[in-house]
Amino acid sequence: MTSSSPEAVSLLRHRAFLHFWFAKNASSFGFQMMSVAVGWQIYEITHRALDLGLIGLVQFVPSVLLALPAGHLADQFDRRRIVTLCQSIEWLAIALLAVFSLTGHINEVGILALVFVVGVGKAFEFPALQSMLPALVPAAVLPRAMASTASAGQAAMIAGPALGGLLYVAGPGVVYSVSGALYLIALTLMSRLSYDHQPPRREPATLKTLFAGVHFIRHRPAVFGVISLDLFAVLLGGATALLPIFARDILHTGPWGLGLLRAAPAVGALLMSVWLAHNSLTRRVGPIMFASVAGFGVATIVFALSSTLWLSLVALFALGAFDMVSMVIRGALVQLETPDDMRGRVSAVNAIFINTSNQLGEFESGILAAALGAVNATLIGGIGTLVVVGLWTWWFPSLRRRQGLVSDPEPIEGASDTL
Repeated sequence: MTSSSPEAVSLLRHRAFLHFWFAKNASSFGFQMMSVAVGWQIYEITHRALDLGLIGLVQFVPSVLLALPAGHLADQFDRRRIVTLCQSIEWLAIALLAVFSLTGHINEVGILALVFVVGVGKAFEFPALQSMLPALVPAAVLPRAMASTASAGQAAMIAGPALGGLLYVAGPGVVYSVSGALYLIALTLMSRLSYDHQPPRREPATLKTLFAGVHFIRHRPAVFGVISLDLFAVLLGGATALLPIFARDILHTGPWGLGLLRAAPAVGALLMSVWLAHNSLTRRVGPIMFASVAGFGVATIVFALSSTLWLSLVALFALGAFDMVSMVIRGALVQLETPDDMRGRVSAVNAIFINTSNQLGEFESGILAAALGAVNATLIGGIGTLVVVGLWTWWFPSLRRRQGLVSDPEPIEGASDTL
Protein backbone atom coordinates (compact mmCIF):
# COMPACT_ATOMS: atom_id res chain seq x y z
CA MET A 1 0.00 0.00 0.00
CA THR A 2 2.91 2.33 0.57
CA SER A 3 6.20 3.11 -1.08
CA SER A 4 9.40 5.00 -0.35
CA SER A 5 10.65 5.22 -3.93
CA PRO A 6 13.44 7.63 -4.93
CA GLU A 7 10.81 9.77 -6.69
CA ALA A 8 8.84 10.02 -3.45
CA VAL A 9 11.91 10.69 -1.35
CA SER A 10 12.78 13.61 -3.65
CA LEU A 11 9.91 15.72 -2.31
CA LEU A 12 12.32 18.02 -0.48
CA ARG A 13 14.17 18.65 -3.74
CA HIS A 14 11.23 20.58 -5.14
CA ARG A 15 12.25 24.14 -4.32
CA ALA A 16 8.88 25.63 -5.25
CA PHE A 17 7.12 23.23 -2.90
CA LEU A 18 9.45 24.19 -0.04
CA HIS A 19 8.67 27.88 -0.58
CA PHE A 20 4.96 27.00 -0.66
CA TRP A 21 5.23 24.81 2.48
CA PHE A 22 7.04 27.41 4.58
CA ALA A 23 4.81 30.24 3.32
CA LYS A 24 1.58 28.38 4.02
CA ASN A 25 2.66 27.32 7.48
CA ALA A 26 4.00 30.73 8.48
CA SER A 27 0.60 32.23 7.67
CA SER A 28 -1.16 29.32 9.44
CA PHE A 29 0.79 29.91 12.64
CA GLY A 30 0.10 33.62 12.37
CA PHE A 31 -3.62 33.05 11.86
CA GLN A 32 -3.90 30.65 14.81
CA MET A 33 -2.09 33.11 17.08
CA MET A 34 -4.34 35.93 15.92
CA SER A 35 -7.46 33.82 16.53
CA VAL A 36 -6.65 33.06 20.16
CA ALA A 37 -5.77 36.71 20.83
CA VAL A 38 -9.03 37.94 19.27
CA GLY A 39 -11.08 35.60 21.46
CA TRP A 40 -9.34 36.63 24.66
CA GLN A 41 -9.45 40.33 23.81
CA ILE A 42 -13.11 40.35 22.83
CA TYR A 43 -14.12 38.55 26.02
CA GLU A 44 -11.98 40.86 28.16
CA ILE A 45 -13.74 43.88 26.65
CA THR A 46 -17.36 42.67 26.66
CA HIS A 47 -17.60 39.61 28.97
CA ARG A 48 -20.34 38.36 26.62
CA ALA A 49 -20.33 34.83 25.19
CA LEU A 50 -22.38 36.07 22.21
CA ASP A 51 -19.44 38.11 20.97
CA LEU A 52 -17.30 34.97 20.90
CA GLY A 53 -19.89 33.43 18.58
CA LEU A 54 -19.79 36.53 16.40
CA ILE A 55 -16.07 35.95 15.79
CA GLY A 56 -16.92 32.69 14.05
CA LEU A 57 -19.87 34.22 12.24
CA VAL A 58 -17.93 37.10 10.65
CA GLN A 59 -15.48 34.54 9.25
CA PHE A 60 -18.04 31.93 8.22
CA VAL A 61 -20.28 34.28 6.22
CA PRO A 62 -17.66 35.46 3.70
CA SER A 63 -16.20 31.94 3.40
CA VAL A 64 -19.57 30.70 2.08
CA LEU A 65 -20.93 33.73 0.23
CA LEU A 66 -17.68 34.52 -1.61
CA ALA A 67 -16.57 30.96 -2.35
CA LEU A 68 -17.93 30.71 -5.90
CA PRO A 69 -16.62 34.12 -7.07
CA ALA A 70 -13.28 33.27 -5.43
CA GLY A 71 -13.11 29.99 -7.33
CA HIS A 72 -13.87 31.77 -10.61
CA LEU A 73 -11.06 34.27 -10.01
CA ALA A 74 -8.63 31.46 -9.12
CA ASP A 75 -9.21 29.91 -12.54
CA GLN A 76 -9.07 33.19 -14.45
CA PHE A 77 -6.04 34.95 -12.96
CA ASP A 78 -2.57 34.13 -11.72
CA ARG A 79 -3.11 32.17 -8.52
CA ARG A 80 0.15 33.18 -6.89
CA ARG A 81 -0.75 36.86 -7.28
CA ILE A 82 -4.21 36.23 -5.83
CA VAL A 83 -2.67 34.55 -2.78
CA THR A 84 -0.11 37.32 -2.23
CA LEU A 85 -2.79 40.01 -2.61
CA CYS A 86 -5.11 38.25 -0.15
CA GLN A 87 -2.33 37.70 2.36
CA SER A 88 -1.37 41.36 2.02
CA ILE A 89 -4.94 42.34 2.94
CA GLU A 90 -4.92 39.93 5.87
CA TRP A 91 -1.56 41.27 7.03
CA LEU A 92 -2.87 44.84 6.88
CA ALA A 93 -5.89 43.92 9.02
CA ILE A 94 -3.66 42.17 11.57
CA ALA A 95 -1.24 45.13 11.60
CA LEU A 96 -4.17 47.45 12.36
CA LEU A 97 -5.23 45.15 15.19
CA ALA A 98 -1.68 45.45 16.56
CA VAL A 99 -1.55 49.23 16.23
CA PHE A 100 -4.99 49.84 17.75
CA SER A 101 -4.31 47.38 20.59
CA LEU A 102 -0.91 48.87 21.43
CA THR A 103 -2.35 52.39 21.45
CA GLY A 104 -5.51 51.41 23.35
CA HIS A 105 -7.87 52.70 20.63
CA ILE A 106 -9.86 49.53 20.03
CA ASN A 107 -13.30 48.12 20.76
CA GLU A 108 -15.28 44.98 19.94
CA VAL A 109 -16.82 46.47 16.76
CA GLY A 110 -13.40 47.38 15.41
CA ILE A 111 -12.03 43.93 16.20
CA LEU A 112 -14.96 42.18 14.52
CA ALA A 113 -14.67 44.45 11.47
CA LEU A 114 -10.98 43.65 11.02
CA VAL A 115 -11.61 39.93 11.57
CA PHE A 116 -14.26 40.16 8.85
CA VAL A 117 -11.63 41.64 6.52
CA VAL A 118 -9.36 38.69 7.33
CA GLY A 119 -12.28 36.36 6.58
CA VAL A 120 -12.81 37.98 3.18
CA GLY A 121 -9.12 37.59 2.39
CA LYS A 122 -9.21 33.94 3.45
CA ALA A 123 -12.29 33.30 1.30
CA PHE A 124 -10.48 34.44 -1.86
CA GLU A 125 -7.14 32.95 -0.83
CA PHE A 126 -8.33 29.38 -0.17
CA PRO A 127 -9.26 28.15 -3.67
CA ALA A 128 -6.21 29.78 -5.25
CA LEU A 129 -3.88 28.31 -2.63
CA GLN A 130 -5.43 24.85 -2.85
CA SER A 131 -5.13 24.87 -6.65
CA MET A 132 -1.43 25.71 -6.66
CA LEU A 133 -0.05 22.54 -5.07
CA PRO A 134 -0.59 20.10 -8.01
CA ALA A 135 1.59 22.34 -10.21
CA LEU A 136 4.47 22.33 -7.71
CA VAL A 137 5.15 18.58 -7.47
CA PRO A 138 4.73 15.53 -9.74
CA ALA A 139 1.43 13.67 -9.45
CA ALA A 140 3.21 10.67 -7.90
CA VAL A 141 4.21 12.66 -4.81
CA LEU A 142 1.13 14.88 -4.51
CA PRO A 143 -0.39 12.82 -1.64
CA ARG A 144 2.86 13.10 0.30
CA ALA A 145 3.05 16.82 -0.39
CA MET A 146 -0.52 17.19 0.89
CA ALA A 147 0.27 15.08 3.96
CA SER A 148 3.39 17.14 4.66
CA THR A 149 1.40 20.36 4.40
CA ALA A 150 -1.37 18.90 6.56
CA SER A 151 1.09 17.81 9.26
CA ALA A 152 2.44 21.34 9.56
CA GLY A 153 -1.13 22.65 9.59
CA GLN A 154 -1.95 20.35 12.50
CA ALA A 155 1.19 21.52 14.29
CA ALA A 156 0.05 25.12 13.78
CA MET A 157 -3.37 24.29 15.23
CA ILE A 158 -1.74 22.77 18.31
CA ALA A 159 1.20 25.10 18.89
CA GLY A 160 -0.18 28.35 17.45
CA PRO A 161 -2.86 28.94 20.11
CA ALA A 162 -0.43 27.85 22.85
CA LEU A 163 2.22 30.31 21.68
CA GLY A 164 -0.39 33.02 21.25
CA GLY A 165 -1.65 32.39 24.77
CA LEU A 166 1.84 32.68 26.21
CA LEU A 167 2.55 35.92 24.33
CA TYR A 168 -0.82 37.34 25.39
CA VAL A 169 0.67 37.82 28.86
CA ALA A 170 2.54 40.76 27.29
CA GLY A 171 -0.69 42.05 25.73
CA PRO A 172 -2.76 41.38 22.58
CA GLY A 173 -0.75 43.92 20.61
CA VAL A 174 2.35 41.75 21.00
CA VAL A 175 0.49 38.68 19.71
CA TYR A 176 -0.80 40.60 16.69
CA SER A 177 2.70 41.97 16.02
CA VAL A 178 4.23 38.48 15.96
CA SER A 179 1.33 37.24 13.84
CA GLY A 180 1.90 40.09 11.39
CA ALA A 181 5.62 39.26 11.23
CA LEU A 182 4.78 35.67 10.31
CA TYR A 183 2.47 36.92 7.57
CA LEU A 184 5.30 39.07 6.20
CA ILE A 185 7.50 35.97 6.04
CA ALA A 186 4.74 34.13 4.19
CA LEU A 187 4.32 37.02 1.74
CA THR A 188 8.04 37.15 1.04
CA LEU A 189 8.27 33.42 0.38
CA MET A 190 5.12 33.36 -1.74
CA SER A 191 6.31 36.28 -3.86
CA ARG A 192 9.54 34.41 -4.63
CA LEU A 193 7.82 31.13 -5.41
CA SER A 194 8.34 29.81 -8.93
CA TYR A 195 4.85 28.96 -10.15
CA ASP A 196 4.01 28.40 -13.80
CA HIS A 197 0.31 29.00 -14.29
CA GLN A 198 -1.12 30.08 -17.61
CA PRO A 199 -4.71 31.20 -17.01
CA PRO A 200 -7.12 30.38 -19.84
CA ARG A 201 -8.88 33.00 -21.90
CA ARG A 202 -10.76 35.12 -19.41
CA GLU A 203 -14.50 34.73 -19.22
CA PRO A 204 -16.99 37.10 -17.59
CA ALA A 205 -18.43 36.00 -14.28
CA THR A 206 -21.84 34.57 -15.19
CA LEU A 207 -24.05 32.09 -13.39
CA LYS A 208 -22.73 29.42 -15.76
CA THR A 209 -19.06 30.11 -15.01
CA LEU A 210 -19.65 30.62 -11.28
CA PHE A 211 -21.48 27.29 -10.98
CA ALA A 212 -19.16 25.45 -13.36
CA GLY A 213 -17.48 23.80 -10.39
CA VAL A 214 -20.83 22.46 -9.14
CA HIS A 215 -21.63 21.11 -12.62
CA PHE A 216 -18.20 19.51 -12.93
CA ILE A 217 -18.44 17.78 -9.54
CA ARG A 218 -21.97 16.51 -10.18
CA HIS A 219 -20.94 14.78 -13.42
CA ARG A 220 -17.65 13.25 -12.26
CA PRO A 221 -18.47 10.13 -10.20
CA ALA A 222 -15.09 10.00 -8.45
CA VAL A 223 -15.06 13.68 -7.46
CA PHE A 224 -18.74 13.76 -6.50
CA GLY A 225 -18.41 10.57 -4.46
CA VAL A 226 -15.34 11.77 -2.59
CA ILE A 227 -16.68 15.23 -1.74
CA SER A 228 -20.15 13.99 -0.74
CA LEU A 229 -18.60 11.25 1.41
CA ASP A 230 -16.63 13.93 3.24
CA LEU A 231 -19.73 16.09 3.63
CA PHE A 232 -21.92 13.42 5.23
CA ALA A 233 -19.18 11.77 7.30
CA VAL A 234 -18.22 15.11 8.89
CA LEU A 235 -21.87 16.08 9.27
CA LEU A 236 -22.60 12.95 11.30
CA GLY A 237 -19.30 12.61 13.15
CA GLY A 238 -19.37 15.82 15.19
CA ALA A 239 -18.38 14.30 18.53
CA THR A 240 -15.77 16.96 19.27
CA ALA A 241 -18.47 19.61 19.65
CA LEU A 242 -19.74 17.74 22.72
CA LEU A 243 -16.38 17.31 24.46
CA PRO A 244 -17.20 19.67 27.38
CA ILE A 245 -20.23 17.52 28.23
CA PHE A 246 -18.24 14.29 28.08
CA ALA A 247 -15.40 15.76 30.15
CA ARG A 248 -17.59 17.02 32.99
CA ASP A 249 -20.61 14.75 33.12
CA ILE A 250 -19.38 11.40 31.78
CA LEU A 251 -15.63 11.20 32.34
CA HIS A 252 -15.79 13.37 35.50
CA THR A 253 -12.65 15.33 34.72
CA GLY A 254 -11.79 19.01 34.85
CA PRO A 255 -10.43 21.58 32.39
CA TRP A 256 -7.12 19.71 32.15
CA GLY A 257 -8.98 16.61 30.99
CA LEU A 258 -10.95 18.65 28.47
CA GLY A 259 -7.67 20.01 27.13
CA LEU A 260 -6.36 16.46 26.65
CA LEU A 261 -9.58 15.43 24.91
CA ARG A 262 -9.36 18.39 22.53
CA ALA A 263 -5.70 17.70 21.77
CA ALA A 264 -6.06 13.94 21.16
CA PRO A 265 -7.58 14.09 17.63
CA ALA A 266 -5.04 16.70 16.55
CA VAL A 267 -2.15 14.61 17.87
CA GLY A 268 -3.46 11.52 16.07
CA ALA A 269 -3.85 13.50 12.84
CA LEU A 270 -0.41 15.05 13.21
CA LEU A 271 1.41 11.75 13.72
CA MET A 272 -0.48 10.08 10.88
CA SER A 273 0.23 12.97 8.52
CA VAL A 274 3.95 12.74 9.35
CA TRP A 275 3.85 9.04 8.48
CA LEU A 276 1.95 9.69 5.25
CA ALA A 277 4.47 12.37 4.30
CA HIS A 278 7.17 9.67 4.25
CA ASN A 279 5.12 6.82 2.75
CA SER A 280 3.22 7.04 -0.52
CA LEU A 281 -0.15 5.37 -0.96
CA THR A 282 0.29 3.55 -4.26
CA ARG A 283 -2.52 0.99 -4.49
CA ARG A 284 -5.96 0.13 -3.12
CA VAL A 285 -6.57 3.79 -2.35
CA GLY A 286 -10.35 3.38 -2.69
CA PRO A 287 -10.68 0.56 -0.13
CA ILE A 288 -8.23 2.35 2.17
CA MET A 289 -10.30 5.55 1.98
CA PHE A 290 -13.56 3.76 2.81
CA ALA A 291 -11.87 1.75 5.57
CA SER A 292 -10.51 4.95 7.08
CA VAL A 293 -13.92 6.62 7.13
CA ALA A 294 -15.37 3.44 8.66
CA GLY A 295 -12.56 3.54 11.24
CA PHE A 296 -13.57 7.13 11.98
CA GLY A 297 -17.11 5.91 12.65
CA VAL A 298 -15.97 3.02 14.86
CA ALA A 299 -13.71 5.34 16.87
CA THR A 300 -16.68 7.68 17.35
CA ILE A 301 -18.77 4.78 18.67
CA VAL A 302 -16.01 3.69 21.06
CA PHE A 303 -15.71 7.25 22.34
CA ALA A 304 -19.48 7.46 22.85
CA LEU A 305 -19.53 4.25 24.92
CA SER A 306 -16.34 4.96 26.90
CA SER A 307 -16.57 5.90 30.56
CA THR A 308 -12.83 6.12 31.24
CA LEU A 309 -10.53 8.95 30.25
CA TRP A 310 -7.73 6.80 28.81
CA LEU A 311 -10.06 4.88 26.48
CA SER A 312 -11.70 8.13 25.34
CA LEU A 313 -8.28 9.59 24.55
CA VAL A 314 -7.32 6.49 22.55
CA ALA A 315 -10.60 6.67 20.62
CA LEU A 316 -10.14 10.35 19.81
CA PHE A 317 -6.50 9.76 18.83
CA ALA A 318 -7.63 7.01 16.42
CA LEU A 319 -10.43 9.25 15.15
CA GLY A 320 -7.94 11.96 14.19
CA ALA A 321 -5.56 9.45 12.56
CA PHE A 322 -8.29 7.80 10.47
CA ASP A 323 -9.62 11.19 9.41
CA MET A 324 -6.16 12.27 8.22
CA VAL A 325 -5.76 9.17 6.01
CA SER A 326 -9.12 9.69 4.33
CA MET A 327 -8.54 13.45 4.05
CA VAL A 328 -5.23 13.01 2.21
CA ILE A 329 -6.69 10.45 -0.20
CA ARG A 330 -9.83 12.51 -0.81
CA GLY A 331 -7.84 15.68 -1.36
CA ALA A 332 -5.40 14.04 -3.78
CA LEU A 333 -8.22 12.37 -5.73
CA VAL A 334 -10.11 15.64 -6.13
CA GLN A 335 -7.02 17.54 -7.29
CA LEU A 336 -5.84 14.85 -9.72
CA GLU A 337 -9.29 14.24 -11.20
CA THR A 338 -9.82 17.95 -11.83
CA PRO A 339 -8.28 19.76 -14.84
CA ASP A 340 -6.10 22.71 -13.89
CA ASP A 341 -8.49 25.25 -15.41
CA MET A 342 -11.26 24.00 -13.07
CA ARG A 343 -9.32 23.50 -9.84
CA GLY A 344 -10.15 26.90 -8.39
CA ARG A 345 -13.90 26.50 -8.81
CA VAL A 346 -13.89 22.88 -7.63
CA SER A 347 -11.80 23.84 -4.59
CA ALA A 348 -14.29 26.63 -3.87
CA VAL A 349 -17.25 24.22 -3.91
CA ASN A 350 -15.27 21.82 -1.74
CA ALA A 351 -14.61 24.67 0.69
CA ILE A 352 -18.35 25.34 0.94
CA PHE A 353 -18.98 21.68 1.70
CA ILE A 354 -16.22 21.58 4.32
CA ASN A 355 -17.29 24.78 6.07
CA THR A 356 -20.97 23.89 5.95
CA SER A 357 -20.50 20.32 7.14
CA ASN A 358 -18.30 21.41 10.06
CA GLN A 359 -20.77 24.05 11.20
CA LEU A 360 -23.88 21.95 10.59
CA GLY A 361 -22.20 18.91 12.14
CA GLU A 362 -21.68 20.77 15.40
CA PHE A 363 -25.25 22.09 15.22
CA GLU A 364 -26.63 18.60 14.53
CA SER A 365 -24.67 17.15 17.44
CA GLY A 366 -25.93 19.88 19.74
CA ILE A 367 -29.57 19.36 18.74
CA LEU A 368 -29.37 15.59 19.13
CA ALA A 369 -27.55 15.92 22.45
CA ALA A 370 -30.24 18.26 23.74
CA ALA A 371 -32.95 15.79 22.72
CA LEU A 372 -31.30 12.40 23.39
CA GLY A 373 -28.22 13.08 25.51
CA ALA A 374 -24.58 13.40 24.51
CA VAL A 375 -23.84 9.66 24.51
CA ASN A 376 -26.80 8.76 22.30
CA ALA A 377 -26.12 11.68 19.96
CA THR A 378 -22.49 10.65 19.48
CA LEU A 379 -23.44 6.98 19.13
CA ILE A 380 -25.97 7.83 16.42
CA GLY A 381 -23.33 9.90 14.64
CA GLY A 382 -20.84 7.03 14.62
CA ILE A 383 -23.44 4.51 13.42
CA GLY A 384 -24.62 7.01 10.79
CA THR A 385 -21.05 7.33 9.51
CA LEU A 386 -20.86 3.55 9.04
CA VAL A 387 -24.19 3.60 7.19
CA VAL A 388 -22.86 6.33 4.89
CA VAL A 389 -19.75 4.27 4.15
CA GLY A 390 -21.92 1.27 3.28
CA LEU A 391 -24.16 3.30 0.97
CA TRP A 392 -21.27 5.06 -0.75
CA THR A 393 -19.43 1.78 -1.45
CA TRP A 394 -22.62 0.60 -3.16
CA TRP A 395 -23.45 3.82 -5.02
CA PHE A 396 -19.87 4.49 -6.17
CA PRO A 397 -18.37 1.14 -7.19
CA SER A 398 -15.60 2.85 -9.18
CA LEU A 399 -14.34 4.42 -5.93
CA ARG A 400 -14.64 1.11 -4.11
CA ARG A 401 -12.49 -0.56 -6.76
CA ARG A 402 -10.08 2.35 -7.13
CA GLN A 403 -6.45 1.19 -7.04
CA GLY A 404 -4.34 4.26 -7.82
CA LEU A 405 -4.78 7.97 -7.38
CA VAL A 406 -4.55 8.56 -11.14
CA SER A 407 -7.04 6.73 -13.35
CA ASP A 408 -8.37 6.83 -16.86
CA PRO A 409 -10.80 9.69 -17.53
CA GLU A 410 -14.32 8.94 -16.43
CA PRO A 411 -17.36 9.58 -18.61
CA ILE A 412 -19.05 12.88 -17.98
CA GLU A 413 -22.63 12.00 -18.85
CA GLY A 414 -24.55 8.84 -18.10
CA ALA A 415 -22.13 7.49 -15.52
CA SER A 416 -23.45 4.32 -13.95
CA ASP A 417 -22.28 5.05 -10.43
CA THR A 418 -23.81 8.43 -9.68
CA LEU A 419 -26.67 9.15 -7.37
